[in-house]
Parts: sequence; structure tokens; C-alpha cells
Amino acid sequence: MVRRLRNDGHEVPGYTSEGHPGCRSKRSAPVAEVDVELLEDETGWFPYLSVEDSYKLDDVRDALRRGDLDSAAKYGRIYELRAGAQR
Repeated sequence: MVRRLRNDGHEVPGYTSEGHPGCRSKRSAPVAEVDVELLEDETGWFPYLSVEDSYKLDDVRDALRRGDLDSAAKYGRIYELRAGAQR
């Protein structure tokens, strides 16, 4: 299951792996598994990502949206999600 979270950490309702609310396409959608380091501190605003890891995730997301799987694969594993069944 792929979920999209807003900046405040709450899930975006109706989000699918293709990124469009309410989209129920039968097409496969590439997703990436990217290693990032979660940082913690004493301020109470943790865990959070480093600026470098944030840019890395942005680069992967942009590559996936363009369909450039080779570029996305430089940052982690690429998977293809397919619907197994529909109601």
C-alpha cells in the first residue's frame, strides 16, 4: 500500500500510487524504496530528514513522474505496483 502524507503527517484521502486523488487506473505505477536517515534532536521537532535526503527524495519523485526509471534507480530500488483485484 502506498500512502501520501501531507506536510503535517496526515494522510491525503484518495491518494493512489499514481498521485491523482481518486484515480483508480489499471496501469502499473513505479515506486521507489529510498534509504534516508531520520534525524533527532532535543527540540521536539523530530524525526526529520536532512536537506540532502529531502533533495534526494525530490529527485527520485521527479524521475518517476518523467518515467526515467534509470535515474530513479540511482537512489534506491524501483518497484512496479499493480492492482491484484478490483471490486
